[in-house]
Amino acid sequence: MTFTKMTAAAIALSIMGAGAALAAPKDKHDGTWQVQMVTDSGICGTNTYAITVEKGNVRYHGNPGDTPAQISGQIATNGSVSLDIRRSSAQAQASGSLAGQSGSGVWKVDSYGCSGRWNAQKRSSVAQS
Repeated sequence: MTFTKMTAAAIALSIMGAGAALAAPKDKHDGTWQVQMVTDSGICGTNTYAITVEKGNVRYHGNPGDTPAQISGQIATNGSVSLDIRRSSAQAQASGSLAGQSGSGVWKVDSYGCSGRWNAQKRSSVAQS
């Protein structure tokens, strides 16, 4: 095989590999979710958050004028949820799972003596920026 043919073959394989990577399916949990946190114990009240999941990473989407929340943690490929949510002086830990178009779990804010449950509904499979 000549150098030119070998180079052409290598380029073709590279392009095919790049095309396969671009066509790879995204994580089934990717998209926008609406999450409601309901208090079962304590004074924390009920809060609703809009979040985006992209490749297991979570980020908060607030409405104009909302006090922003900082969210860190992960959504595993099996749907397992483990998050740390900070808003003003409150810090909540949330765990649970997502499956299909919904999810649920529990949360707690130790500093306020609050705990409760959360439920989530998938709104879109497209991650918002």
